[in-house]
Amino acid sequence: MCGIVGYIGSKNAIDVVVKGLQRVEYRGYDSAGVAGISNGKIQIVKKNGRVDILKQTVEDIKFSSHVGIGHTRWATHGEPSDINAHPHISSKGKVAIVHNGISKTT
Repeated sequence: MCGIVGYIGSKNAIDVVVKGLQRVEYRGYDSAGVAGISNGKIQIVKKNGRVDILKQTVEDIKFSSHVGIGHTRWATHGEPSDINAHPHISSKGKVAIVHNGISKTT
């Protein structure tokens, strides 16, 4: 299971998304992360543990954006960790995604 939240608008999207993640944390409490656009680039913050850890980190770095996505993870495959947390970013840094499910490569 996981929780997915997104926002586009005039408010700070990161604050809106983190508040949304707190509301759906019961769907995933192993790790949490957010992505937004800052200075024309996708920025991602991901933390192992509860949403409160993520919230403190984004407050500390003053992360803000008008567009954001976020994810809470309940690990079913792969250990709970910062690396396994979502969002994930493309190799060229142009796309950030979250998803509900597992990914397998062959």
